[in-house]
Amino acid sequence: MDNLIAKLQRIVDKYEEIGKQIVDPDVIANQKRYVQLSKEYKELEDIVVAFRQYKGVVDNLQNSKAMLATETDPEFKQMAEEEIKSLQDQKVQLEDDIKWLLIPKDPDDTKNIIMEIRGGTGGDEAAIFAGDLYEMYIRFFDIKGWRHEVLNVNEGTAGGYKEISFLVEGENVYGNMKFESGVHRVQRVPATETQGRVHTSAATVAVLPEAEEVDVEINMADVRRDTYRASGAGGQHVNKTESAVRLTHIPTGVVAECQEERSQFKNFDKALKMLRSRIYEAEVIKREQARAAERKSQVSTGDRSAKIRTYNFPQGRCTDHRIGLTLYNLDAIMKGDLQGVVDALKMAENAEKLQAGINNEL
Repeated sequence: MDNLIAKLQRIVDKYEEIGKQIVDPDVIANQKRYVQLSKEYKELEDIVVAFRQYKGVVDNLQNSKAMLATETDPEFKQMAEEEIKSLQDQKVQLEDDIKWLLIPKDPDDTKNIIMEIRGGTGGDEAAIFAGDLYEMYIRFFDIKGWRHEVLNVNEGTAGGYKEISFLVEGENVYGNMKFESGVHRVQRVPATETQGRVHTSAATVAVLPEAEEVDVEINMADVRRDTYRASGAGGQHVNKTESAVRLTHIPTGVVAECQEERSQFKNFDKALKMLRSRIYEAEVIKREQARAAERKSQVSTGDRSAKIRTYNFPQGRCTDHRIGLTLYNLDAIMKGDLQGVVDALKMAENAEKLQAGINNEL
């Protein structure tokens, strides 16, 4: 515990130093530096508050034990013993809380995301299911108070989407949504089925942390820009102007396109965001795979082709295969009630990180 106390004191010292820096006029004038320090200050705050509570409990515990050692009155001794028991329970709880707070945070957790849903195996039903997943997610975003904006759409012939990409902005979006990447499988009687048979189809979800220019530097000389006429919804302009934009990053072969805006300039700007995020995602996947290999993680493997979840409509069941979680509230989940699944996946990953930290200390 002495090592933990020393570590926590270093965090408090850092927190107090950052607190001084963020009121320094020179730092405030440097907006990038100010935002970075403010973010770090906020991230450390919960740990500092918990540690100060812990120190207060430890001090009170020592005082109560000293009082018990000298107390002769039976009634006061009983009160001291009860106080000691309560303080010891608080101490154990705070130690546990602090261990969880010290789990390293993913630096991308606070980022916005670009999300992509593609219909997989299953033809028209897969596209319809991709549309159902999109509806499920936007309802969840509404509950969270997040904003989303469609970047690119390729509609299915019988409804839904062969592919849809969209930007999601809000607080800790990637931290909540990163576990959604992978293959989502559906088991149900499709609307196109005439004999009432249950079919299995799939859609693939990719969650990309939105990359800033500081995360990925793209040399525009390495990017090929193509324009073409947009297709699908959008009005008469789709047949008149080459407003759609496709960008190809030649060194990596990564492609991004956008056709949702009437303005070619706006489509270019959105496509560039997608391109930057897809290049950055390759680094994220590499990092996840390295962590997964190290921890034998069941939650974040970095494998976008892994089957992660089954939505069984006849049984009203949703099963997340990574953590063995089965819930029988599929109707509520499809209406956006995803927080229980998200929290279970977060808890599973944090438990892995905590165990890995304990193993490293042994």
